[in-house]
Amino acid sequence: MFNKRLREVRMQKGLTQQKMADYLNIGLRSYQKYEQGERSPSLDCLVSIADIFDVSLDYLLCRDEFIQSHATSADEC
Repeated sequence: MFNKRLREVRMQKGLTQQKMADYLNIGLRSYQKYEQGERSPSLDCLVSIADIFDVSLDYLLCRDEFIQSHATSADEC
């Protein structure tokens, strides 16, 4: 799911894969493997991606729905 979310957000922001690779200081092929789901970025790289897109790590990792579904029970504590 991360790879699909990554591609979706990149396209919404109007950025190319090459531009993202440049922002992250990695090779184009490495970035492409993130979007293809063949490779996972390091934690530092994930944080950079979230910063570039101005989104949370939970959103990038597709945990936003999980968190929302558990928000009520967490607030009750």
